[in-house]
Amino acid sequence: MNYIEWNIDPVAFWVGGIPVMYYSLLLIAGTVASVWILKRVYRENGIPWEHLQILVMLSIAGLFLGARLGHCLIYEYAYYFAHPLEILLPVRVKSDGSVIFSGYQGMASHGGLVGWMIAMVIYSRITGENVLRTLDTIALVLPLAAGCIRLGNLANSEIIGIETNVSWAFVFEQIDLVPRHPAQIYEALAYFFIFGINLLLYRRIGLKCYRGVLLGNTLVWVFVARFLIEFVKERQVPFEDQMILDVGQVLSIPFILLGIFLLIRGFKCKKNTTR
Repeated sequence: MNYIEWNIDPVAFWVGGIPVMYYSLLLIAGTVASVWILKRVYRENGIPWEHLQILVMLSIAGLFLGARLGHCLIYEYAYYFAHPLEILLPVRVKSDGSVIFSGYQGMASHGGLVGWMIAMVIYSRITGENVLRTLDTIALVLPLAAGCIRLGNLANSEIIGIETNVSWAFVFEQIDLVPRHPAQIYEALAYFFIFGINLLLYRRIGLKCYRGVLLGNTLVWVFVARFLIEFVKERQVPFEDQMILDVGQVLSIPFILLGIFLLIRGFKCKKNTTR
C-alpha cells in the first residue's frame, strides 16, 4: 500500500542562528485566533478590554508553567531532578558540559489545564470577575488552541500512533519506516470539532446563565477524545508498558468526572446571578 510519507523539517526557518519551529508558529497562531475570538466575546458581554489583557498574560503563564512542570514531574522526573534548570530554560546540557538550544522538550496537557485553572482563580481575584464565568470564557476557545498544538506535534513527528495498515497511515521517517496512525491529526480534528460545539453552545446560552456548562462541556469532550485516542498512540515512557491504561488516560478520568459534575450543576442552577 502507498502510505503517507512524513519527513517534514520541524524548523520553519532560522533567525540569527536560532531555529523557529513550526510548533511555535502553530502555537502562536492558535493563541492569536483565540484572543481575537475572546475580544469579541468580552465586547458582547461588556467586560473591560483591560481585563482581557490580564487574562491573556495569566493564561499563557499558567498553561506554560503547568504543562512544563506536569511533563517534567510525571514523565521524566529523574532526568529533570538532575537537571532542574532545563525545566524552565529551553536548553540541554550535554555530557561534555556544553549547552545547546533545544526548545522545550515536553509539555503535558493535564498539567497545563491545572496551571490554567490556578491562573484563572488569580485573574478572578484581581478583576473581581466570577471564577466560573471566567473559566467558561476561556474554555470556549481552549480546544482551538489545543488543536493547533497537536498540529505542531505532527510537524515535530512526535506523539506518534501505533503501527497500522490503514490507507491513511503515516510513515514518520524521522522515527522509523513503520506505517502508523496519525494520532496527532485525530486529536486535532477532535479538538476543532469540540471548538465548533462550544461556539454553538455559547450562542445558545451565553455566559450569564448555566455557569460552568461551557467548561464542563469542554472537559468532558476533550478528555473523552484524549482517553479514546490514547489507545492508538505509542506509550510515551517505558513504565507505561506495565499499565492497562497509560498515564494520559488515568489523568483524563478525573477531568471527565469534573466535567460531568459541572454540566449537571450548571443546568440545575440555571438562574445564576449575572456577575
